[in-house]
Formats: sequence, C-alpha cells, structure tokens
Amino acid sequence: MSSSIPKLMHAVILTGHGGIDKLEYKNNIDVPVPKKDEVLIRVKGAGVNNTDINTRIGWYSKSDDKNMNDGSWSGNSLDFPIIQGADICGNIVAVGSQVNQSRIGERVIVRTMQTVPENQKNFSAWTVGSECNGGFAQYAAIRSSEAFVINSNWTDAEIASIPCAYSTAEGLLHRSRVGKEKVFITGASGGVGSAAIQLAKLRNATVIAQCSSEKKDEVKKIGADKIVFRDSDLIEELGKNSVDVVIDLVAGSNWKQLLDILKPGGRYATSGAIAGPIVELDVRTLYLKDLTLYGCTHQQKEVFTNLIGYIERNEIRPLVAKTYPLQDIKKAQEDFLSKKYTGKLVLIPPNDNI
Repeated sequence: MSSSIPKLMHAVILTGHGGIDKLEYKNNIDVPVPKKDEVLIRVKGAGVNNTDINTRIGWYSKSDDKNMNDGSWSGNSLDFPIIQGADICGNIVAVGSQVNQSRIGERVIVRTMQTVPENQKNFSAWTVGSECNGGFAQYAAIRSSEAFVINSNWTDAEIASIPCAYSTAEGLLHRSRVGKEKVFITGASGGVGSAAIQLAKLRNATVIAQCSSEKKDEVKKIGADKIVFRDSDLIEELGKNSVDVVIDLVAGSNWKQLLDILKPGGRYATSGAIAGPIVELDVRTLYLKDLTLYGCTHQQKEVFTNLIGYIERNEIRPLVAKTYPLQDIKKAQEDFLSKKYTGKLVLIPPNDNI
C-alpha cells in the first residue's frame, strides 16, 4: 500500500454481544490490507442503523443460549471483535492485486446487503458490519464488486445516510412490486420508513404513513399523502380492505390490523419488527383474502444500482438529522434509540492526522 496510508487507524470495536459498553473506541487498530479482489476505502461517513444495535445486543438470536451464537443476520455466530457500520461512503485509496489501479481515487458507496462470496445464488445474508468489517473506522476493505462509483454533489454524510436504510426500503418496494396504488407504511419517521415514503412516491403510489403525532409535520414534508398516528385503530381510520400494499417495519401487538386493512389479493412486505417480532396471525385472513407475505432481507444488485440512479438524478433527497464524530458513537446510538429524530444519524471518522 501507499506510504501515505497509515499503519494504524481509529475505529470502534464491538467486543461481544451486550450493552453499549461493548463498543470500544480505539486509535491503534491495524489498517486493513486489501485482499486481491478488494479495495481499501477511506471512510468519510457511516450511518447509524437499527441493525448495528440489533447485532450488538444479539436481537437476531432465536435461541436461549446466553452466548447468542446465532446472533447475526445469517444465524451464525460472529467472530469478535468486529467493526460494525452498515453504511459506507468514502474514497478508494488502495486496491488488491486483481483490481485495476484506475479505481484509486474513486468516490464510492458500498452495498450493505452483499452477495455471499462463495454462494452467490441463494438467500444467504452477507452484511457489512456483521459478516465483514464495516464503516465505523477510518478505513474499510471491501470487495471491489460491492463498491460502486457515485457521481453526486451530495455531502459524504448525505451519501452515507443511504446504503442500509434506502436499500432496505427499495428492496421492500421492489419485492412487493409497488406501483400506482395505495401503500401503508409503518415506522414512517425512521430511516427505512422515511426512505420508503420517497421511493414509493417515485412509483406514483399514494402513501399513508404511520408515525407519532410529534412527527406528523416532518413526515408530511417527506411526501406522505395521509398520516395515521401510532397505536390508532386502523380499521376505524382507514377501513377494512382499503390498501393495496403494507410496508411494515414495526410488527408488534397491533400487527393483525395490517392484514385486515389489505385488500383481497394485497401484498405485505416486512424487514423489521421494532415493536416486537412475535405476532398473532389468523391464517383464515391470509388464505381467504389471497394475501401474499414477503420477508425482505436478500437484495438483488439492481436494488442498489436503482438507488445510485435516484441519487445521481436527484430524484430523492437525503434526510440527515445529525452528524457526530466517530468517537461519539455511544451518544449517537443513544439518540437513535430515543426516536427523537426524523431521518438518519451519521458518524464521521477523524482525519488521518488526528
């Protein structure tokens, strides 16, 4: 690697599953050396996401094992310590032996939900910041095929707000084939929900967004046509069989209503369960209304390239609520969990000379 690239870097290390004390900020972590098919990225921005916190606390684990050996997206154990950070924007500063040197200097955005290296045709998950080290560091080594050139006048923080939340939202809409129809979006003030509003409007959908009363004005500004408050009676507010598609990030105790408001032949798509993952399903509703349910984690590559096109054509706008220096990651995650902000919180790694 170039002599201008330091040997050591600042990074946040996750030492195991648990509380926020499991995050350790260090200034003596080895800068990764890119493998033959990788590029080394100088990270300029890394967004905060639910998946970072869920991975830390072992939320994905379905077992009673206190070690949470199935606590990753893939259901496998994680090899601690790891560097989290599902969102990466930055510049390529070095390349592996099989990557063209011309890539050095490119401004890139990294796909969060990547193709599994040795198994590229199934639904296995390979997530940045989980199955491989991510963006909570000054440098990250990423497969060249998963680092995409971005030509945009957006700031680094703005671009870093996109990969995880917007690809999740685009994946939900892509899988459920949203078009010019009525869409109901839960958790609409969060990163994925606010992204889903914008992306649904690009498809000429009529958007009904669910959020807290405090955030109604902000969610309206994003593009929602109608607001429904959290914990409201959806049958009373909207009526049975009133929407074509439900995009759900919440689940929880009121989940049953989401299928009730779907029209016969309607589609339900989910990629989250922030109000609780265990729900009650009346199977008669499912089959008598000919509903289709989509679980959405794996993403085709076109989902991410679609996003890049939207950015470069300025068809969507970034929603960065606040930025923090990387060393303030604990404060950023606490603020994220407080749900006070609409849009994304983004961490900025220090310059090399700090």
